[in-house]
Amino acid sequence: MDKTVFKHLLLTTALLACAPMAQAASTLVYCSEASPAGFDPSQYTSGTDFDASAETVFNRLTQFKRGGTEVEPGLATEWQVADDGLSYTFHLRKGVKFHTTDYFTPSRDFNADDVLFTFNRLLDPEQPFRKAYPSESPYFTDMGLNTTIKSVEKLGDYTVRFNLNNVDAAFVQNLAMSFASIQSAEYAAKLLKEGKAGEINQKPIGTGPFVFKRYQKDSSIRYTANRQYWKPEDVKLDNLIFSINTDAAVRLQKLRVGECQVSGYPRPEDIELAEKDPNLKVLSQPGFNLGFLAYNVTHKPLDQLKVRQALDMAIDKPAIIKAVYRSAGQVAENALPPGQWGFDPNIKDAPHDPQKARQLLKEAGVAPGTQVNLWAMTVQRASNPNARLSAQMIQADWDKIGIKANIVSYEWGEYIKRAKAGEHDVMIYGWTGDNGDPDNWLGVLYSCAAVKGSNYAKWCDPAYDKLVTQAKTTSNRDERIKLYQQAQQILKAQVPITPIANSRVFQPMRKEVQDFRISPFGLTPFYGVSID
Repeated sequence: MDKTVFKHLLLTTALLACAPMAQAASTLVYCSEASPAGFDPSQYTSGTDFDASAETVFNRLTQFKRGGTEVEPGLATEWQVADDGLSYTFHLRKGVKFHTTDYFTPSRDFNADDVLFTFNRLLDPEQPFRKAYPSESPYFTDMGLNTTIKSVEKLGDYTVRFNLNNVDAAFVQNLAMSFASIQSAEYAAKLLKEGKAGEINQKPIGTGPFVFKRYQKDSSIRYTANRQYWKPEDVKLDNLIFSINTDAAVRLQKLRVGECQVSGYPRPEDIELAEKDPNLKVLSQPGFNLGFLAYNVTHKPLDQLKVRQALDMAIDKPAIIKAVYRSAGQVAENALPPGQWGFDPNIKDAPHDPQKARQLLKEAGVAPGTQVNLWAMTVQRASNPNARLSAQMIQADWDKIGIKANIVSYEWGEYIKRAKAGEHDVMIYGWTGDNGDPDNWLGVLYSCAAVKGSNYAKWCDPAYDKLVTQAKTTSNRDERIKLYQQAQQILKAQVPITPIANSRVFQPMRKEVQDFRISPFGLTPFYGVSID
């Protein structure tokens, strides 16, 4: 070998030995339980949809502290509330970048125009983008924000003012919720010009910690790190992948062999297996949730109170807790979970009494053998880890009083879509609180305004509605508690729902996952999470 060549080889080898090793890209795979219905958070109410969009791609003006219910600044750095509670002025964060993707390159930073576009689209049915892409915003309307917000003003490039028609005691918390995610006005204008407004729900652009790359339905969603994120300490992963698996046993197996690092919604029987696995850890905390049945009061014979009372008292709740929830659940008697302020501890169930249930059905003129459709979710939830088994046990309980329940199931997106349209007779559903305020339960799930949204009982009671509306527009917490407790008494007496269980939340993951925090709101956030 030529001596000069030999010297070059030695020098190259030495340089390589001294050079730092290139760090491998960190990738976290999350085994999720279902496919999202879309990626525009304003259109949905489900944790599945929020995890895939609001918790990855988007930000909001305010946000909840990781793992808690306390509100902190988000895209707004600070805000002031008028003395009369009827206006909120937000000062916006400067230098925030929207995502650059293969389908959009922003020409400017986030500013007031994006806030105005986001909320005017929700407020105004005649807004050009909304006319081009008609879509419902169930959370926004269920919470009455479409009537609460009078207008949104631009006071400067980085200052906006919300003017309200009435006081909303939870307004700042509401703006931290997933449905209030801020969209890019520039991206929306581009889609509108190209005649592709609907792509806002398929190809999202936000300011969040992860950039959407691609989605294969029922298979996977891929994201990459947003290296221009305004809060860089929250971006510790290079790649985030949602691997969609509807079977909880498959999710657990993939977690155990390392095909995913975090797995959603384990079955109670899987928790012990996960806790015994030396490569896994299981985080847990009391759940802020409720699993329940909603009776569609617009369908006969469920429009009769005696029928709903009969169905309610025929259900053997302790048996369901034992079989479905095991050690992770407790019997629920109230429409609020015990951890929610305003919870009325005096609410109690009617005794489990099949004989009296049969008598009530007879008084209501309901013949033995009458059929109802009982809908059961196909996805696992902390509020109900096995809706199918729950449905089968309820079916057996109702058979004893002469009611024949036909169990009906659909894919998750279809389940919600059809339920909003009121196709069900009775449906199994669950809810996890979103903002720590009682209105998020008593208003969103049972108010008259929510009948076309998340009020799956389709129940509208003027006396109840008056109390809930008054409570929401009252700033004194003690007064709000009194009003909400009166509302809970009406709700219990009218039986639009049967509360089943409150459950403990479990989150299994690989031991190399660091700083994951369980959301009290039933979401699965990955900002701030890293892999060892």
